[in-house]
Amino acid sequence: MHSAPSTRAGDRATYVREMFARIAPRYDATNRVLTAGMDEAWRRRAIALLAPPKGGRILDLCCGTGDVVFHLLRTDPTLRVTGIDFCVPMLEAARARAAKEARATPEFLEGDVTSLPFDDDAFDGATMGFSLRNVVDLDGVLREVLRVLKPGARFVNLDVGKPQNRLWRRLFGLYFYGVVPLLGGLVGGSRQAYAYLPSSLTHHPDAPHLRDRFERAGFVEPRYVPLMGGAISIHIGTKPKARAA
Repeated sequence: MHSAPSTRAGDRATYVREMFARIAPRYDATNRVLTAGMDEAWRRRAIALLAPPKGGRILDLCCGTGDVVFHLLRTDPTLRVTGIDFCVPMLEAARARAAKEARATPEFLEGDVTSLPFDDDAFDGATMGFSLRNVVDLDGVLREVLRVLKPGARFVNLDVGKPQNRLWRRLFGLYFYGVVPLLGGLVGGSRQAYAYLPSSLTHHPDAPHLRDRFERAGFVEPRYVPLMGGAISIHIGTKPKARAA
C-alpha cells in the first residue's frame, strides 16, 4: 500500500497537490471507469440533500475538475457557484469545461481549504466531493466551512466510507485497495496516485466518528447517509442559526 512520503502537513499537502496535477488530464474518465458511472448518481444525491436555495451562493471545496460544480448548475442554473482548489491543472480543466457549458458560468479560484479567502457568513451552502480524507487538517477544514456558511446553511460531504458489514467491508477492500490501483494506473496513467488515493482512507474516520467530528466543529444535527452498503457516505451538517438578541 502506498502512502505519502512524509507525515508532515506541508510535505503531505505538496505531495497531494502534485499527485492531482499528474492525474488531472484523465481524472474524469478514470472516475467514471472506477465507479461504473455511479459517481454521477452519488453527486446528484448529495446535491439533493444540500437543498440549495434558488439563486443561492454555493461553495464547492476541493472542486477539482468541477464535477460537483456542474452538477449544482444542472440542478439549478440560478445558483452562484464558486469552486476552490489548490491544484492549478485541476482548475484549468474545470475552466475548460465551463467554457463548453451552456449554463451559468461558475467561478474557479486557487486557494487553500484550511484557510478560506472568504468573509464569515458568505455562503448559502457548501459541498465537498471525495476530498476530505486528503486534507491535512480535517477539523480545521470543518471549522473553516462552518465560518463561511450563513446561519442555517448546510455542508454536504460526499466521500468513500468504511462499510460496517464485515463481509461487504472485505469485498470492498479487495476492490478499493487491489483493483483501483491497477485499473487507475491503466486508465489514469499513474498507478502510484491510484495507490495513494485508497490508502488515504485507512486513517480517515469511519462514518459515525466523522459525524462526531462535524458536531465537535460546531455543526448541528450532523448525520450521514450510507450508500453502497456504506462504501460511500454522505455527511450533512448545518450551521446553527443565530440566536435572537
